[in-house]
Amino acid sequence: MPMEATIKGPNDQASEEMWHAIDADRVLAALETSRGGLGSAEAAKRLATVGPNALPEPPRRSAVLRFLAQFNNTLIYFLLAAAVAAAVLGHRIDAAVIVAVVTINAVVGYLQEDKAEKALVAIKKMISPRAHAWRDGHRVAIPAAELVPGDVVMIEAGDRVPADLRLTRARGLLIDEAMLTGESVASEKHDQPAAPEAPLGDRLCMAFSGTLVSAGQGFGVVVATGERTEIGRISTLIQGVEQLTTPLLGQINRFGERFTWVAISAAALIFAFATLVRGYEWSEALIAVVALAVGVVPEGLPAVITITLAIGVQRMARRNAIIRSLPAVETLGATSVICSDKTGTLTRNEMTARRIVTAEHTILVAGSGYVPKGELTVDGRDDPAAVAAALQLIRSGLLCNDAQLREANGHYVVDGDPMEGALVALAIKAGLDPAQERGAWKRSDEIPFDAQHRFMATRHAAASGGQVIFVKGAPERLLAMCASQISHDGLAPLDQEFWTEQIARAAAEGERVLGFAVRSPARVSDQLGFADLDEGLAFMGLVGFIDPPRDEVIQAIAECRSAGIVVKMITGDHAATAAAIARQLALTESPDVVTGADLDAIADADFTSVVMRSDVFARTNPEHKLRIVRALQSTGAVVAMTGDGVNDAPALKQADVGIAMGHKGTETAKEASEVVLLDDNFVSIVAAVQEGRTVYDNIRKVIAWTIPTNGGEVLTVIMAILIGFTMPMTPVQILWINLILTVTLGLVLAFEPPEPGVMKRPPRPANAPLLSRFLVWRIFFVSFLFTVGALGIFFYALGSGLSVETARTMVVNVLVVFEIFYLFNVRYLHTSSISLRGALGTPAVLAALIVVIAAQLAFTYAPVMQALFDTTPLSLLEGAVIIVAGVVMMAVLELEKLVMRRVGLLRRLEP
Repeated sequence: MPMEATIKGPNDQASEEMWHAIDADRVLAALETSRGGLGSAEAAKRLATVGPNALPEPPRRSAVLRFLAQFNNTLIYFLLAAAVAAAVLGHRIDAAVIVAVVTINAVVGYLQEDKAEKALVAIKKMISPRAHAWRDGHRVAIPAAELVPGDVVMIEAGDRVPADLRLTRARGLLIDEAMLTGESVASEKHDQPAAPEAPLGDRLCMAFSGTLVSAGQGFGVVVATGERTEIGRISTLIQGVEQLTTPLLGQINRFGERFTWVAISAAALIFAFATLVRGYEWSEALIAVVALAVGVVPEGLPAVITITLAIGVQRMARRNAIIRSLPAVETLGATSVICSDKTGTLTRNEMTARRIVTAEHTILVAGSGYVPKGELTVDGRDDPAAVAAALQLIRSGLLCNDAQLREANGHYVVDGDPMEGALVALAIKAGLDPAQERGAWKRSDEIPFDAQHRFMATRHAAASGGQVIFVKGAPERLLAMCASQISHDGLAPLDQEFWTEQIARAAAEGERVLGFAVRSPARVSDQLGFADLDEGLAFMGLVGFIDPPRDEVIQAIAECRSAGIVVKMITGDHAATAAAIARQLALTESPDVVTGADLDAIADADFTSVVMRSDVFARTNPEHKLRIVRALQSTGAVVAMTGDGVNDAPALKQADVGIAMGHKGTETAKEASEVVLLDDNFVSIVAAVQEGRTVYDNIRKVIAWTIPTNGGEVLTVIMAILIGFTMPMTPVQILWINLILTVTLGLVLAFEPPEPGVMKRPPRPANAPLLSRFLVWRIFFVSFLFTVGALGIFFYALGSGLSVETARTMVVNVLVVFEIFYLFNVRYLHTSSISLRGALGTPAVLAALIVVIAAQLAFTYAPVMQALFDTTPLSLLEGAVIIVAGVVMMAVLELEKLVMRRVGLLRRLEP
């Protein structure tokens, strides 16, 4: 078949296309596009024809299978066996109630799991990859799903290739294709055609969807999207919905299984005691111990904890922190050190060129943000000669630049790097027209910026003829590459001391500094390489940028301090710049600053102590970040680390919580992280930590409420069997309590807001047990109170001449009242619950309360319920006694909390 026969039109993506075997210009022609990309209207038309650039969602389990999966649990098997035993013994009501408990638990679990999965899917969409494409001749950032064949896309280090691309230009482009080819070495790409029969790994002019850009920069035209890409054909990237499982849930499930076997063993012993010692009929004893076992097993605990975690994820998403891995919800609450990047996280990331320094003048630039309006002055006055002398430097900042500045909805927006955007704004302030200048000085090649060499270089056809190379980057790097500088009368020897002083002066005022150099005339070569910069570069000057701290970050750092969380700044900026920002943020009164060079010189034995006492790490590289994280972790700290670049991935993976930037972060950084910040704001990290603490608190509240309330019910009946008095509740009444409370009060603690002072407590130790000594004490103490209160009411009723049926009705009601009051008490584990906020509750608490009260009124007064559960109506006095008993129990528990706080026991018993 001729090669031409395999080339399809833009809307007909076939599986045998040989895009790799033909010239790039012919590919553009075949796809009816150009190097300037598609128009928006044409792109929309193609999107409607070929569909979104996305792999099909994996098939979900059917609703029936997902519902049945709710029964796949040791606790549920035990309950179902209990229901069968009750039915065999002829206790159909008991069996029906047990089945109702299990079924309602399954329904609630199914609905909440479905809701949580949908929430996680929605959250994944919030951090879906974006692509830099050319539309209508402008570079724009669009969702990768909107790419169509014919779009022209730019990829650079850290990006995940968004679709199958035929490269039209490649500069130092290395792509990791191990997921497709199995090769561990990154593939070096170019734009020349490959042989028609070339295997996938040898198609060096292609970039395949899903692969990762390791280094360099490239431009390519989209030739296949979605299922039609190489990765779409083999479906290796299909991912299902994230499983709602975490180490904590695993711990709870194991606890539930062990608890079930303990309950079975205890039930067997009680059964033996009741029949052999107390003389109970075996059928009567068996149904009693079945009811006890059902009452004590916390079958709803795993479901409620899953709901609590899912709610935490949703709350964090509303506060701009997207959780990619559920265990991060638990870890965030224990975070003790936050290592944060400076630019854009602690600061606004709205760079403004504030100062231009040439060999003769310092020019100050007015204006703020990206608005291209502001005066250029020297010593407070206009100086046209000084501005004219600096024009070549300003022009180089515009040309050695990939950013676009545009106005949208009354605001100026930068597509690209913020500092490059600020340089475009500076050029406009100086009277240059970006489109005209870039048209007149055509770029022919470039060396993209890379963290390793710390500069960017571009080669242009000069307006006056010949070639010129502009270089911008870290000033000390450029100074090392230059032997001369531009002065008013031409070239002069480089004055290293002068420039070092100017850099320090700008940095001391919190400015970020870029250096600029030029080589003119440049040597003509096919490709711009590092050898072209070995000689002939002349230093032009500096531009200082200011990126003011975010106002809200200052308060957030103060909040971290009160929460016992240490904040450390890690930046690539100069030490003086970093120290100035740290002082403005009130990181500490006198920030201790260490540079990357200092870290390199420190002996391994002293490294950890230096890291612990330092507040700011300046001029660091990714290797330093990794060493810092490991050093902090070696002291037992739980470390949250921010990052945005490809080389940050090791440190992000090493950290207990890796946090990637949603705006400026690369796909590599996001995939190495557990959390993605939608707004790149430090405040969102602190908000996520607060939510993490709240989730952990709520899980502990669920456990603190569930286990002792179950224990109180069961101990009441066990005491009757052991001592030998009349049973204070029938088995079916025990099952009723379990039924009505499991699906109401048992769920509401998952929705609790943060406790007052949640960010004034020190972080919990990472290895702290879920059941702290305080919770263990609470389980025994509350179980004891419930037992004493229930038996007290039972014997009060019998002593008052009331029937056994009435006494039992009072016991059931008093246990429900105890559980209601205890719920309000446990909502605040660390502070008093007696307050207006505590009394009002949350909407979830109040709704559950209404349901429970209505159900108990029906249980007590509805004739059908009286027939089913053998209850009798209670008088007003009897109801008042029950309420008073609940108030007394609440008072005892509040007194217990007060005493423990006053004598410091709470601090000692809590982790």
